[in-house]
Amino acid sequence: MELRLDGTHYPLETLGPGKRLGVWFQGCSLACPGCMSRHTWDPAAGTPATVAEVLALWRRALADGADGLTVSGGEPLQQAAALAELLAGAARLRDGARRREGSAGPHEGSAGPHPADLLVYTGYEPGELTPERRAALGGADAVITGRYRAAEPTPLAWRGSANQRIVPLTPLGTARYAPYLTRRAPGPRLQVGPAADGELRLYGVPLRGELAELERTLKRSGVGFTERSWRP
Repeated sequence: MELRLDGTHYPLETLGPGKRLGVWFQGCSLACPGCMSRHTWDPAAGTPATVAEVLALWRRALADGADGLTVSGGEPLQQAAALAELLAGAARLRDGARRREGSAGPHEGSAGPHPADLLVYTGYEPGELTPERRAALGGADAVITGRYRAAEPTPLAWRGSANQRIVPLTPLGTARYAPYLTRRAPGPRLQVGPAADGELRLYGVPLRGELAELERTLKRSGVGFTERSWRP
C-alpha cells in the first residue's frame, strides 16, 4: 500500500521512551495555530513511499535494538488505511523478532529485555475517533491525542500542550507509558539532525520559547534560517 511521508528518522529519542524509529505522515487539515511542523500540512507535499519500504526500516531498527516506533505527522489518521497496515506489519515484525530471540536466547542485535512499543500521535480528540480511525489505531500500544494549543504549554513528557493525553491501548502500552502520564520528559525535548534533503531537522516537542532561543543562539554563532517550519 502507498502512503505519503514527510520523512523518517532513526534513532529518535524525543518522542517516546528509548531509541525509536520515527515516521512522519504528510498531510494535515487540522492546522493547529502555532504548530512547529507546518511543512507537513500540505497533503501533496512530502514524498511517496510504500508500507513495505517503511517496514524495511523498522526491521533494521529492530535488529539494532530499537525500543519502539513513533508515528506522527502531519496527521496519520488522515491516511487511515496505510496507518492500519503499517501498525499491523510493525507488530508482526516485532512479535516475530521476540519469538526468534526467545527460542535462540539473547544475541547481538536483539531488541533488549522488553518488546518494542508502537506509539501514534494524532491531533484528533477521543470523541472524534470514528470507527475507521479507531480501527486504524488497532495495532498501536499507545496514542497521544488532542489538538496542539499554543496557549496551554506543558512540561509533561512528549506532549506539546496540557490538553493532550497519553492513552495506553494494550498491556504493553500501559507498562511503558503509565509511569509518564504525569511526569516530565526523561531526557531532552529537542533533537537536532540533518535530513536527506540537506535541511536541518528538529525532532521532539519544544517548551514555550525554546525555538526562539535556538534561533537567537544560532544567530549569535553566525547561523541564520532561510525558512522556519513553525512560522507562516
